[in-house]
Amino acid sequence: MSDATKDEGRTGDGTRAVRAGLPEPAKNEPTLPGPVFAAHFHLPGEVSGPYAYGRDDNPTWTLLERAVSELEAPGREDAETLVFASGMAAISAVLFSQLRAGDAVVLPSDGYQVLPLVGAQLEAYGIEVRTAPTGGDAQLEVLDGARLLWIESPSNPGLDVCDIRRLAEAAHARGALVAVDNTLATPLGQRPLELGADFSVASGTKQLTGHGDVLLGYVTGHNTEAMAAVRRWRKIVGAISGPMEAWLAHRSIATLQLRVDRQNATALAVAEALRQRPEVSGLRYPGLPDDPSHKIAAQQMRRYGSVVSFTLPTRTRAERFLAALRLVEDATSFGGVRSTAERRRRWGGDAVPEGFIRMSVGAEDPEDLVADVLRALDESAE
Repeated sequence: MSDATKDEGRTGDGTRAVRAGLPEPAKNEPTLPGPVFAAHFHLPGEVSGPYAYGRDDNPTWTLLERAVSELEAPGREDAETLVFASGMAAISAVLFSQLRAGDAVVLPSDGYQVLPLVGAQLEAYGIEVRTAPTGGDAQLEVLDGARLLWIESPSNPGLDVCDIRRLAEAAHARGALVAVDNTLATPLGQRPLELGADFSVASGTKQLTGHGDVLLGYVTGHNTEAMAAVRRWRKIVGAISGPMEAWLAHRSIATLQLRVDRQNATALAVAEALRQRPEVSGLRYPGLPDDPSHKIAAQQMRRYGSVVSFTLPTRTRAERFLAALRLVEDATSFGGVRSTAERRRRWGGDAVPEGFIRMSVGAEDPEDLVADVLRALDESAE
């Protein structure tokens, strides 16, 4: 980790994000070096040094990995980050590097819709898969004998929150490792390692990079042996980020605090406006004081995210609403500077009503976005 990481004066999220992972200043050199495109490096004689072959390491990854570590675990010298080609590559790396035939893993039953596919593959390898909902810390009930607990908080797309510290303490008391999917929160929303987790895992595709143009994932951890296994998995599978994607991600982190604060504030404004509409049910946003998860979220989150979920009465009404929006694109994913929304059941993988909408609030002017949502609700009414 660079000496700049140890700068005790760097305490604010904005300052940290702007300077995260930068190399020491050198005369006539760029502040953030450009991407290094290299499949191999000069390596005469005996193998030594950090860079030998492009599947193992890359200087552009190194800077990005330092930056993410500074955000996920500021001031923690033992934190290590590994970047991957996508969020699912990062998730798979933790699960498949830590689990063996005969082990048991606890997954959220209401998590990201690809998790059931991962669960089926784990079972094919002789690993017992247990599931329980995120809300109410229900995963506690199926922890006994598990090797790994996988937490997704807030959950996607239902936005339930669990007590990460409580679950981590219970898991460790039973000898289990703990991984937290931190995609929705981002490291500026919560720091899972500070809450007791062994791994913080995320899709950098979403709000971390925030522009809808990069596929990326990462794993941050502090257990040397466990992270060595994750690194070995990345080498074996080859699920590596391209240098251009890594450079774009690092560049984008500089504006993370600006984007997150704007998007969080606007998401709360949208949620408050939706709360007044009689056709809207099942409204969820952890930042709302009356949200079922708000009490726990307020204890462990510093920001509540950019995603709002709610349900309209029918599939037809939801589709009319989406078609009527002018500032919100009908698209999947979330966390980008341009607002998106989708009827989540169209994918078939989430146990949500036909009229369920997951909305990702972007960086548009709050007044414009709220007005667009309310107008679309009016125009879509039967």
